[in-house]
Formats: sequence, structure tokens, C-alpha cells
Amino acid sequence: MADARTLMSTDVQSILAEETIDRAAQVMRDHNVGALPVKSADGTLIGIVTDRDLVVRALAAGKTPDRTTLEDLVEDTPVAVAPDAHSTEVLQAMGDAQVRRVVVVDDGDLLGIISEADLAQHLADEDLAAFVRRVYQS
Repeated sequence: MADARTLMSTDVQSILAEETIDRAAQVMRDHNVGALPVKSADGTLIGIVTDRDLVVRALAAGKTPDRTTLEDLVEDTPVAVAPDAHSTEVLQAMGDAQVRRVVVVDDGDLLGIISEADLAQHLADEDLAAFVRRVYQS
């Protein structure tokens, strides 16, 4: 099994909390990603916004895309792991929080993100299957 540094994608796009949800959608489209870490003006990581958040929690809730900021949308600090976290710790963190992505941080600095796609590339089928069952359980 690998550590978080091996599992993570390092080409991570992030976005400022003061940006609007329509800008977040544009960045996701331009970079072909489904999630963006959200940072405050001082660079502090305050959350992750996903394409699902934009649709379900913003558009379907009647929020105005060009006036609603990500600060208004992001609810919780993201689930994070250290770069040396063993893959079992990564899976545990994702499973406990029932999330499909975790950020990899070191002393508050964003190093990367681990998504289901990253796990699929690096984990054995049985480990991936156990993760999927845990995260998608109702």
C-alpha cells in the first residue's frame, strides 16, 4: 500500500472564497476537474466545492450564480490527511466522513488532492471495493 504523497494528484487548482459559483464552474470546466479547494483571502484552506455542490446546493436552491460567493456555499473545512499518511489512513478518513476526495496538507499548505480516480489507479481491487462500499453506504 502507498502513502498519501504517492496517491495524490499534485496539479491542484484552487479558488478564492470571494469568487462566485459561476466562476467556480468555469474553472472546473477549464481544468476538467469536479472539485476545487477553496481558500480564504489569506490563503487558508476553508473547504472544497464540488460540481455537485454547484448544482444541488446552489442552482437547485435558487442561488444566483453570478452573485453567490463560494464563501456562502462552503460549509465545512475539508477532510485532510498528511502526506505521509498510509493509504489505510486515507481510506479510513474518507470512509469516516463519507467523502470522495481528501486534501493532502502539510503545515496548512495544500500539497495535493486524492480522489476516487487516484485511488482506482493505485489500490488493489479489493481495497477499492471496500472503500466504495463504505463511502456509498446509506
